[in-house]
Amino acid sequence: MVSPCLADFLFKFLVIGNAGTGKSCLLHQFIEKKFKDDSNHTIGVEFGSKIINVGGKYVKLQIWDTAGQERFRSVTRSYYRGAAGALLVYDITSRETYNALTNWLTDARMLASQSIVILLCGNKKDLDSDREVTFLEASRFAQENELMFLETSALTGENVEEGFVQCARKILNKIESGELDPERMGSGIQYGDAALRQLRSPRRTQAPSVQECGC
Repeated sequence: MVSPCLADFLFKFLVIGNAGTGKSCLLHQFIEKKFKDDSNHTIGVEFGSKIINVGGKYVKLQIWDTAGQERFRSVTRSYYRGAAGALLVYDITSRETYNALTNWLTDARMLASQSIVILLCGNKKDLDSDREVTFLEASRFAQENELMFLETSALTGENVEEGFVQCARKILNKIESGELDPERMGSGIQYGDAALRQLRSPRRTQAPSVQECGC
């Protein structure tokens, strides 16, 4: 387990989409590496965090799992502000959840960071025999809306971590290219302790020891 002291960056993430698409199960599978058997509809917002290694950088994802029911929409919208990344989730066995994607995407792009990185996530890949939305159709939607795309299974864990990692990698690439600035308000990105330490002492010849960490 990586100490939070060693995180290079903190990214604010959202998991959005209709109720019943498996958003909470995806988050649980990502953080706990197991399926959440007794999952009920999220009321309002739930929170989880995890540190991942992306190309040698340690990134702490601070993830807000939002309720998909319409009656919580006004509450969950307030959490969009300043999000750097999002998983936009639909259920491959439910065309209704797929048809709602445009509304969720509009909210995310209006309310979150202007440069938000979004990955379209077709969940419940393990129920392929009940599929109502083809891979090709969703892939085309993702391409038209400049989204990354994966099909996942919160039950088996297939592609769950990969979804979060791909999203984080794209955000890192934008930071490195200068398109995103962690010091800009509302970017959804902060420097972690490890990066701050390097910024404060860029000319030190000897790397600071882990014991210096005050966490």
